Amino acid sequence: MDLKQLLLKDAMIMDLKATTKEEAIEEMVDKYYQVGVINDKELYKSDILKREAQTSTGIGDGIAMPHARDKAVQRATVLFAKSSKGIDYKSLDGQPAYLFFMIAAPDGADNLHLQALAALSSLLINPELVANLKKATTADEVQKLFDDAMAAKEAKDKADEEKQAEKAKAAKEAASSDTGKDEKPYVVAVTACPTGIAHTYMAEAALKEQAEKMGVDIKVETNGSEGVKHKLTADEIKRAAGVIIAADKKVDMPRFDGKHLVNRPVSDGINKAEELINLATEQKAPIFHSEGGASTEEESTESKSLWSKIYADLMNGISNMLPFVVGGGILMALSFLLENSVGAHSQWFLFFNNVGNYAFSFLIPVLAAYIAVSIGDRPALLPGFVGGYMASQATASVVSSKSPAGFIGGLLAGFIAGWTVVYLKKALKNLPKSLDGLKPILLYPVLSLLIVGAIMYFAIDPIFAVVNHAITAFLESMGTGNAVILGALLGGMMSIDMGGPFNKAAYTFAIGTFTATHDGALMAAVMVGGMIPPLAIAIATTFWKNKFTEQERQAGLSNYVLGISFITEGAIPFAAGDPLHVIVSSVIGSAIGGGLTQLWGINVPAPHGGIFVTPLANKPLMYLLAVVIGSIISGVIYGLWKPAKKAEK
Repeated sequence: MDLKQLLLKDAMIMDLKATTKEEAIEEMVDKYYQVGVINDKELYKSDILKREAQTSTGIGDGIAMPHARDKAVQRATVLFAKSSKGIDYKSLDGQPAYLFFMIAAPDGADNLHLQALAALSSLLINPELVANLKKATTADEVQKLFDDAMAAKEAKDKADEEKQAEKAKAAKEAASSDTGKDEKPYVVAVTACPTGIAHTYMAEAALKEQAEKMGVDIKVETNGSEGVKHKLTADEIKRAAGVIIAADKKVDMPRFDGKHLVNRPVSDGINKAEELINLATEQKAPIFHSEGGASTEEESTESKSLWSKIYADLMNGISNMLPFVVGGGILMALSFLLENSVGAHSQWFLFFNNVGNYAFSFLIPVLAAYIAVSIGDRPALLPGFVGGYMASQATASVVSSKSPAGFIGGLLAGFIAGWTVVYLKKALKNLPKSLDGLKPILLYPVLSLLIVGAIMYFAIDPIFAVVNHAITAFLESMGTGNAVILGALLGGMMSIDMGGPFNKAAYTFAIGTFTATHDGALMAAVMVGGMIPPLAIAIATTFWKNKFTEQERQAGLSNYVLGISFITEGAIPFAAGDPLHVIVSSVIGSAIGGGLTQLWGINVPAPHGGIFVTPLANKPLMYLLAVVIGSIISGVIYGLWKPAKKAEK
């Protein structure tokens, strides 16, 4: 495909007016909409921002390449834009961006489109082209510069193919004559980015160009939007002195077992090609083992912060837990509707309520299991699941308790299980080769289960049992002397751990009071306090969309239903991923809502049901108002306080 068909003159902005990253994206998206390249600005912009949240597309050297591939795009296009003053685009090198290439690819883009986009991306590592583009003043100049650069690249690629053929022939002859001691160093590489449109091919081009300058032979496999290209063979991997992984998504790793392996973000493939090639050729990178020994986590620590790793592990657990939260929560909400219409003993009520509860019983085990898998790979699945299950059970401890460790205990179980397996792999790596087959089917399952089970049974669960007992004793000592303070305290406690010891202690105290006195005043406080966290999440994801991923926005919508149904657990995925902002804002709103119920003398003689038991309240409108006020306060605090998503470095 001719690059002129991608670089539309009508879509170019030769003098970008924006002064911030957000304004630049908005201005370029608007231009695309004006010229008919996209038909849905919000969808395309949300996907652009989602890509920015993964890794900044400000690749450095004054260039930014925001890109997205979705159904809003009507035709594959590259929008070229220039800023004379430069824009702080949060680029990877910390420098302003002057040249912008916003790539739009339709969902059904054919190979010709994708090949053209890949070719265009690879041209941008040419410093001469970049310098000339900065000087260009018209759209015609921009198109001509790319046409000339593409012609030069095609000629060079043809010459390189001929050279490679000659090298392969020479290598074959050298092997047959038992010579070839003076062969160039040889390395292999894999490049990949989440969307596979731009950075994948720029990293490929940068690595190839730098390798040629250094006198190193290299083969680069690309995991782009066209799929895997130039796939590495077993012989090529075996012959290589080292392996370079420049990727922001998962690639096939077991084939590199036993090789010196450098594992970095795709941006390092573009900006630090020389460093990566040196590490691979000089075999200074750690040796990768797919089972036992070093792992990709070890190699990536040099480029990823501890928090980035913890956050990635959390997100793996949360993303796998979300379907259980949404599916189980919606069925439970339906059961509450049925309870009001057909009664609590109806088979339909029991069916929906029980199935929803069954799904909810997996929340903490799934969260823990997939946090563990993210850290320790498949061998960590078993101890993660069991540790999470123990955290969800009130009696899974050496200390008898009426309260489980809850989702905080589940988080701890996931990390404990994952790192237990990591250290078991290290401890067992020197066992005889003949025992390798026993590791995944016997040694890892038994030893990890013993260790994680013991930690949960003798430490984590007992600690939370003591915490729960202390909280209950404190609440009982307060009595009902100051109803408003007690209501605020109970409401706030419902939001601290959303199903854990604090939540359960508050709810149990209210249930105990209700059972003894038949007074539903404190039930109103805990019910309102428990509804507010998911409703606050729903409000924040609705009105501050740009601060959340698409998956988070979808989960936020379901929290409207979960919130009004008194299913506080709907907020757990958000609290696990961002505990400070979610828990603090939720506690503030829940405390206010709980306090208002006592100030206004609201009484709800029902142990559950959320908004569906409003007709039972003595002051139904005031009951709803307490929920609304607390939810809005929490939602606004969270929406304003939560930082915009930052690019991962």
